[in-house]
Amino acid sequence: MQAVILAAGKSTRTYPLTLTKPKPLLKVANKTIIEHSLKQLESFVDEVFIVVGYKADMIENFLGNKFGKIKINYIIQNEQLGNADALKLVKKFIKSNFILMFGDDLYSRKDIKNLLKHKNAILAQKVNNPECFGVLKTKNNFFCEVVEKPKKFVSDLVNIGCFVFSKNIFNVLDEISISERGEYELTDAYNLMAKKEKINIVQVEDYWLPISYPWNIIEANEFILNRIKSKINKKTNIEKGAILKGKIIIGKNTIIKSGSYLEGPVMIGENCVIGPNCYLRAFTVIGNNSHIGQAVEIKNSIIGDNTNVAHLSYVGDSVIGDNCNLGAGTITANLRHDWKSIKSKLNENLIDSGRQKLGVVIGDNVKTGIHTSFYPGVKISPNVWTLPGDIIKSDLTKN
Repeated sequence: MQAVILAAGKSTRTYPLTLTKPKPLLKVANKTIIEHSLKQLESFVDEVFIVVGYKADMIENFLGNKFGKIKINYIIQNEQLGNADALKLVKKFIKSNFILMFGDDLYSRKDIKNLLKHKNAILAQKVNNPECFGVLKTKNNFFCEVVEKPKKFVSDLVNIGCFVFSKNIFNVLDEISISERGEYELTDAYNLMAKKEKINIVQVEDYWLPISYPWNIIEANEFILNRIKSKINKKTNIEKGAILKGKIIIGKNTIIKSGSYLEGPVMIGENCVIGPNCYLRAFTVIGNNSHIGQAVEIKNSIIGDNTNVAHLSYVGDSVIGDNCNLGAGTITANLRHDWKSIKSKLNENLIDSGRQKLGVVIGDNVKTGIHTSFYPGVKISPNVWTLPGDIIKSDLTKN
């Protein structure tokens, strides 16, 4: 069985995290999105074609040509002309029916296997806000048409970017025209295909975890941590006086110093130093080679690789990138006084995160001065430094 993963896009909605790496290399529970995708395909897929473009070399260097027993091939989309154009690039390599996945989101093995019961099928999910998605019009459980972000209610069943298709999909790719956005859209392709042959609708039974905005990583992280089991590597050094409660996952050569309190689910990578006397609360993930210092509290946050959160700091409901250094007393505010949901700026527009609690999103290679404080929902671009005592009320970009 073959699969195609579309992973060429720039993904500006997940800035600043994707300014330094492509979205498929963002991590959920210390594993990249692309690894999660490939893991779900194991046992029934033997060859994957990954269409890459933005920072393609990073994906190729990270994965190589094998993932377990799956052979990996890379197809370069040099010009970003849309996802239909990306799919067209693999036409000559596809032998029969194949799985098609977007490289942005997390899907379940169970749901992908349910797709394979059909010749052509679209994986779909019911949502509370269909106006934000491509909505699926159906008849007798067969697909009829995608309506993009309808202003009036059409259906609450939406397209989530995972399919199985026969080779006939490539015939309609040659018939579609460029869209108003200046791209060749896959939605036009299967809208046209549905007029010629049946396409089944398969509803999600297990899970779909979209990664559209940075805070979606926090939500996906919570879901995945709830599913995995405790595992403490034999080479972990847990000093006397450290307290571990609940589900705990710790990598090799990590030290948990005396007085540290871990309240799971908590995941810590390899070669980390935790504590002394720090408090890691539920749904915290620490990357590899990172240090969490004296009297630090971290709650429901993702801390990247090679990152230092120094003493007397608080990080809540936040995403911190790789190679960062948070100076002593760095504080992330994660709650408005009026308890309203927190908004974050995107292309001059304020996007409602839908979260009552949201801290800061910090890109790679950021350094904060001591006693830096962040307002809820602000984003910090890679390579930015703050000064001691700075109060950051709005997004910071590198000058």
